[in-house]
Amino acid sequence: MKKVCLRFSVRPQSALTGIALASALGGLVAAGPAQAQNYPITPAQRAMAQQTAQQGVPLSELAPNAPDEYTVKRGDTLWAISKMFLKSPWRWPELWGMNLQDIANPHRIYPGQMLYLDKSNGRARLGLRRGDGATGSGGTIKLTPRTRYESASDLALPAINPNLIEAFLTEPEILDDEATLAAAPRIVGANDNRVLLTRGDRAYARGTPAAPLLLAEDGPLPQLRVFRSATPLKDPGTGEILGYEAQYLGKVRLERGESSETLQQDGKSSTMAVPATVDVVAAREEIRAGDRLLPEPPRQLVSYVPRAPQQAIEGGRIVSVYGNAVSYIGQNQIVSINKGRRDGIESGHVLAILKNGETIIDRTGGTRETLKLPNERAGLLMVFRTFEKASYALVLEINDNPRAGDLLANP
Repeated sequence: MKKVCLRFSVRPQSALTGIALASALGGLVAAGPAQAQNYPITPAQRAMAQQTAQQGVPLSELAPNAPDEYTVKRGDTLWAISKMFLKSPWRWPELWGMNLQDIANPHRIYPGQMLYLDKSNGRARLGLRRGDGATGSGGTIKLTPRTRYESASDLALPAINPNLIEAFLTEPEILDDEATLAAAPRIVGANDNRVLLTRGDRAYARGTPAAPLLLAEDGPLPQLRVFRSATPLKDPGTGEILGYEAQYLGKVRLERGESSETLQQDGKSSTMAVPATVDVVAAREEIRAGDRLLPEPPRQLVSYVPRAPQQAIEGGRIVSVYGNAVSYIGQNQIVSINKGRRDGIESGHVLAILKNGETIIDRTGGTRETLKLPNERAGLLMVFRTFEKASYALVLEINDNPRAGDLLANP
């Protein structure tokens, strides 16, 4: 499957932003890798986006070594490019002229394109490099229409490296209560009395009497995720239980549903339950009897737009580091935080990590006085998956030693 892109004539006085291009194409913008979606753009929305594109950001917000031009390379991300140009990369929508409220991700930036930094009138704007052959009055750049074929795999730059969070979109799970996991189908045994199971092994599982594991008459064989021991996530500040984080072990494919079989013994017949048959198709750790099964959620193609929350974040804390017994946090690690959908947190929100200032005793003034040192910024994280009371976030950068329990605030 291939798609066709057309080139248009543009005027160099205004930066060629993603939203302007979206307007020219009737609102066709990227919704995620290998996916495009048509976002309706009202005249008011278009006017707001154009105003943002014209304003740009103050020159004081530019990074000290911001280049005048940059050629996009394969492997770049929009976050990394924005960090190259800005002191505060979460302000990149202003640099690119993006309408946050109505457009999820209007940028179509590809490897090989030249970006240039316009610093006119005391404001900075980022656009595509001017081409050659400008003719005519008004400086209109005339481009010859041509067809460009590209693979449907979509080479547009992602906001962040998707490999860092791809597995966490479907594997881990934060449950509202322990009963959800306790009531889920369970593995009851395996072939040849095996105790530990891994990829390629066959196992048997049962649901509840009210909800047995059954196979649909048509459609692909369903896959289920395997979990164990839901650990409570407790708010470090208030002590509230935010949810229960289930330990992800692997995936199984349901081959046969539950049934029953009638047996004859000593002239008597009895009916016995026959568990469902599952095959282990992926294993992060050894799977054993008693582990629970939850349905695999539909795969989502999400385009993340790193941005600061519009509302003030109060009482934000890092709860834990995912899959790690240590409390200190490194770059590109996944953490859980105590803010979720009920707090207005959305995927893409960037938060600052604040190292909680220590309490010290001041003896330098001749008396003993207890002082609390100020909170210092220790890094940045971006939320990529939200639950009702908690969320998962990716640590984008660190400049100190953040740890579980540290504070979160608007960047």
